[in-house]
Amino acid sequence: MKTDKVLLVKGLKFIAYTVALMFTAPFALYQAFKNQGHPLYIPVLILGLILAIAAMGMGFYSIKILMDAIFGKKNKNRKASQ
Repeated sequence: MKTDKVLLVKGLKFIAYTVALMFTAPFALYQAFKNQGHPLYIPVLILGLILAIAAMGMGFYSIKILMDAIFGKKNKNRKASQ
């Protein structure tokens, strides 16, 4: 089993995007809850929630890419070819 270096780099890039989202989402949510009287409270809150959901999704997706790069993709036809 060899590591797919192209897929590994892609996975590391997605990890970097995930970390950026993991810091941006709580900051946006904090700003929204800190300024509840501001007219932009609802849009900032919605943006923070979208960023938080995106951070969770990107986290799972980036770990999946890393696992595929390290261990190889599961091939359904592997048994038929052996």
